Amino acid sequence: MPNYLDQIAWNTDGLVPAIAQDAETGRILMVAWMNREALELTVNENRAVYWSRSRQKLWRKGEESGNVQRLKELRLDCDNDVITMQVEQLGGIACHTGRTSCFYSVLRNGRWHAVDEVIKDPKEIYQ
Repeated sequence: MPNYLDQIAWNTDGLVPAIAQDAETGRILMVAWMNREALELTVNENRAVYWSRSRQKLWRKGEESGNVQRLKELRLDCDNDVITMQVEQLGGIACHTGRTSCFYSVLRNGRWHAVDEVIKDPKEIYQ
């Protein structure tokens, strides 16, 4: 049986996009990137671990904020190049802006409008 990591169609940077969805509501919380090690750690630790492209290092979701994503289910799309994760979002905040989801802006009349409230001020989350 082939290793599940070998079945991923990693991009030229060795990454795959990972979509985190609330396991109860199905709402998309965020999209981030995983490398091979991040995906393996996600499976082994049963929590979301991503690859930060800006910091060039592994990033355990919630390591600073406490807003951990507990893994419930992992899926791979038909082209083997996108991961979806059903997660339990501890603390109810997935976005660094202090909102439930990173997808909080809606296009109306040609402009983006923030429609989701800030649950917690980011200054209180990140020291």
